[in-house]
Amino acid sequence: MASIDLPGFVADLKDHAMDHAFHVHDERHFMETYSLGQSWEIDLHPEAACGGPLDLHLSLQVDPRVLLGFDEAIMMLEDPFDEPEDLWTMELFFNWTVPPLATQPDLLVLATDLAGLGGPDLPIEVSATDTFADVTSASIRALGIVGTTSVSLSSIFAGKEQLCSQLDRSHEISMYLLDHLGEWTEQSV
Repeated sequence: MASIDLPGFVADLKDHAMDHAFHVHDERHFMETYSLGQSWEIDLHPEAACGGPLDLHLSLQVDPRVLLGFDEAIMMLEDPFDEPEDLWTMELFFNWTVPPLATQPDLLVLATDLAGLGGPDLPIEVSATDTFADVTSASIRALGIVGTTSVSLSSIFAGKEQLCSQLDRSHEISMYLLDHLGEWTEQSV
């Protein structure tokens, strides 16, 4: 029997995201039958981007070995009201999707600005991919913006994991991207 209610945690995360000015649009749960690995995915965006060019995709990756180790630690506790050590974590990924860009931003400046907004609570990785429709066409740049945070199983078990700081920072990053997308998507003359 699992000691953590992961579907309940994901439902609470969606509700909590709405408290931080996000609209939630979709949720998916995947389970790999061979390894029993799981993934929950949530599609959302800031309220200001309804029908707009920016989407945020949250992905919670669950390793079954981590869950089994945590369950074993819970069973070994002498007092059922004790909290287990904070040794087990899952990764929560924040993936921003923006449309192809006509004007290419300076990646170093963008990465520096987003790192400042994400801070230590939500480290951000920025990458770009240039595609060419054919040899004579100009390149179209697609940005890859990913933030990662660890989610503590002990905190979920104790009902303490809120992710307020990460949601606030992801909202700030979303608003920064919304403010700059207009200039990046304009066609050069």
